[in-house]
Amino acid sequence: MPDGSARLDQKPDQHGRCDIVAKAGNDHRGRHAESVPDAYYSSGSMAEPAATQTAVLDDREHAMRLFRQMALVRRFEERTEEQYTRARIGGYCHLAIGEEAASVGAIDALEPGDALFASYRDHATALAVGSPAAAVMAELFGKDTGVAHGRGGSMHLLDVERRFFGGWGIVGAHLPIATGAALAFAHRGEPHAVLCQFGDGAMATGAYHEALNLASVWHLPIVFQVINNQYGMGTRVDQSNAEPELAKQGAGYRMHGERVDGNDVLAVREAASRLLGQARDERRPALLETVTYRYRGHSVADAGKVYRTPEEVQSWRERDPITRYGLLLGERGIATGADLEAVWEDVAAEVKDAISQALAASFPSRDGLYDHLYGDEASHEQFGRMSTGAPFGERGGEPEWQT
Repeated sequence: MPDGSARLDQKPDQHGRCDIVAKAGNDHRGRHAESVPDAYYSSGSMAEPAATQTAVLDDREHAMRLFRQMALVRRFEERTEEQYTRARIGGYCHLAIGEEAASVGAIDALEPGDALFASYRDHATALAVGSPAAAVMAELFGKDTGVAHGRGGSMHLLDVERRFFGGWGIVGAHLPIATGAALAFAHRGEPHAVLCQFGDGAMATGAYHEALNLASVWHLPIVFQVINNQYGMGTRVDQSNAEPELAKQGAGYRMHGERVDGNDVLAVREAASRLLGQARDERRPALLETVTYRYRGHSVADAGKVYRTPEEVQSWRERDPITRYGLLLGERGIATGADLEAVWEDVAAEVKDAISQALAASFPSRDGLYDHLYGDEASHEQFGRMSTGAPFGERGGEPEWQT
């Protein structure tokens, strides 16, 4: 056991992390049955990760990068919730606390040229793809330095340079768009694939079925990743799906379906890497179900206490994805407790700086309110004549922003 390691019964704190590394109390080599409630999911359908996942652990820099990315997402989301309660973030705000491995593991499998689409629970997506925390936080604050220059907010993050094309606010609406991107790759003969992430609630939409059907009929290079946190708002998956083992739904489209433990970052990465590789090389679409859990409610406005019990939430905290991976790093001699604590301190400082930068940044100018809406060169003049009746001009004064 590495120096500074903890007792075998070391428990995560209220944030789902251990301050020091502890030796794992269970097997971390892909025993998915230990990571899902027996009464809810049958463990027999869980895919076993291939031995190739150990390649990550053979590369310390890579292994530590995964831990840091998950830790950054956790700390960013915790501070985002805090900023929302201070009225610094407007609109809806959906946190991914507890789901870090499902996002980070899959996105880590992307290769240059691939495309990424996500739902509105997209803070983790943006951070995992490499968007600066300061730019993501600024977008939540509605500031001009944000990833969408303050025009998107929490639900509409994007980073075109890193091939992340949103952050979509309408449930399931991005699935046909992601399928269209895969069609473009196929039409142009480009050796890339699309990763489309969405929640289990999106599987009840017509757009979901249309997208999977066409992806299969046209043999498109796309992996549909359902991040199954087991609740569509306040409705359990088994209350809204006749087949609650969601990966099985791929069979209806003659599409490979696979279910993995979404709290095991290496299992998620292995499955995503393999399926994305098949999409690129063989034009084979797939449905990947990553079973995980959100500790918070559906959004910041939802306490998440009416439709689930404290015991259920606590049972998932005890198999927290970050703590679990940290234990594995300690077990393999990759990191000590001091190493992991240094990572937590580093990401805390990064997020604190991101908040400071977002507070200091300017809001977008009202002169650019209608930018990017129309291609007509005369559009600014046309909108200019309308400005006296617009919300910012009807009183003839300058807008007063809440700070």
